[in-house]
Amino acid sequence: MFDKEKLSQIKEERQKWEEGLLAKTLSKAPESKKEFKSGSGFEVKRLYTPEDIEDIDYLRDIGFPGQYPFTRGYQPTMYRGRPWTMRMYAGFATAEESNERYKYLVSQGSTGLSVAFDLPTQIGYDSDHPLAQGEVGKVGVAIDSLKDMEILFDGIPLDKVSTSMTINAPAAVLLAMYIAVAEKQGVSPDKLRGTVQNDILKEYIARGTYIFPTEPSMRLITNIFEYCSKYVPNWNTISISGYHIREAGSTAAQEVGFTLADGIAYVEAAIKAGLDVDTFAPRLSFFFNSHNDLLEEVAKFRAARRLWARIMKERFKAKNEKSMMLKFHTQTAGCTLTAQQPDNNIIRVAMQALAAVLGGTQSLHTNSRDEALALPTTESVTIALRTQQILANETGVTNTIDPLAGSYYVEAKTKEIEDKAMEYITKIDELGGAARAIDLGYIQKEISDAAYKYQMEIETKERIVVGVNKYQVEEEAPKGLLKVDPAVAEMQKQKLNEVKAKRNNAAVEEKLKALKKACEGTENLMPYILDAVREYATLGEICGVMREIFGEYQQSVSI
Repeated sequence: MFDKEKLSQIKEERQKWEEGLLAKTLSKAPESKKEFKSGSGFEVKRLYTPEDIEDIDYLRDIGFPGQYPFTRGYQPTMYRGRPWTMRMYAGFATAEESNERYKYLVSQGSTGLSVAFDLPTQIGYDSDHPLAQGEVGKVGVAIDSLKDMEILFDGIPLDKVSTSMTINAPAAVLLAMYIAVAEKQGVSPDKLRGTVQNDILKEYIARGTYIFPTEPSMRLITNIFEYCSKYVPNWNTISISGYHIREAGSTAAQEVGFTLADGIAYVEAAIKAGLDVDTFAPRLSFFFNSHNDLLEEVAKFRAARRLWARIMKERFKAKNEKSMMLKFHTQTAGCTLTAQQPDNNIIRVAMQALAAVLGGTQSLHTNSRDEALALPTTESVTIALRTQQILANETGVTNTIDPLAGSYYVEAKTKEIEDKAMEYITKIDELGGAARAIDLGYIQKEISDAAYKYQMEIETKERIVVGVNKYQVEEEAPKGLLKVDPAVAEMQKQKLNEVKAKRNNAAVEEKLKALKKACEGTENLMPYILDAVREYATLGEICGVMREIFGEYQQSVSI
């Protein structure tokens, strides 16, 4: 972006500045002896100038919003057209209680719903399963059958809202339930908008709520791609998640590299299954973490957009520009929230939300101040939602697109993260792809090493966490936390028994047998799962059939 003569002049003037004014200032007031590093551990230089971005070509690398390589955003008008979707993640106890929370959030200005499911639901067990004991309704809402899903969305018109569901191994079952609820509301599948997380590879890497081995898991994912491309065209069929990779301890560059490597694996699996890249790629979406280092996070989002665009165009020969667009949801970093001085988390979340907005997110969830202690209270979730609304309406950051573009530091950091992420992708390709790299334990080890380094920096106070290793105060035990009543489990079991008593059990058995036969073959499983769901077959029964045929994934690490 700069001619050689200008760069030479800038270099000469910088050297004069360093030898003159800077040296004089440092002799009187030395800088801190600490290492200046980004949140991910990259060296941060004292000063960035055009010299640091001399290899960047504006049209090739930065460009304009809505145009390849989408560094500056995938919409030509970004937030001047409309703000991001304010999608608050919520769900706890029973479907009835969660439904009340959803209605409250919508009444307070939330523009999208995001469903948190409890642990038994996430791993395909009904609430009466022995392994569900003590976990029903604890970290999300318990969903056992279509009846629960009907209650969850009672009074919420599914043709008017966008819904995201954080579900992975049983994603096909929960999506089928959502489609069936919409049918009962008179809403056809082509009118539904939302996202199903459906990202099993990151479960093997970082989160652990997997069920089936990799091959049948990838089959279920590509079945959803194919089915939705025909019948639910406005649905985002996967949310490829870097969020949990970052929560597990990765750096910003690892988050981008490992997430996009997973994305590559899904694209390859879909193409292998016979799908044309431009039929499913426009409905791929991503999910990223927004951490504490504001400028590094902005650069991370820009780097991810640019790198994915190049991968889709150059590696997969996508022709539709929508196939090259990295659309993403952001959640602020739960792993940065502290139980100590929890009100400090309001400030952390605000900064992380600002980074997501400056980085061009399409939707955003802001964590609540008390989430290091318990599920959020209504008061806390309201503050979290208001944080987004203040950003959108009072700060002016939505007035212009990609306002930090052209910053010598941000552009240099964007390229640095892109290059480092590409190094990880190349390494994973050499190992045989993301699934093979996971089986070998490579990705897990890289994240584990980064997490250990991060924690050691806190232990040695090289990294300051306010209220934890510095600026501590004596505190009273927190009050007014949200606690899930243990009676929820018994209530859920009772509802489940009532469903089984009232449904046509012969029809359920017939549909489950048809699903089992389909699992043994090669057909798309979505129609069979949907048929079973409509007859009120339970999540556990459907996943039980698939467990019987597919088996269960066993984690092993050999590196």
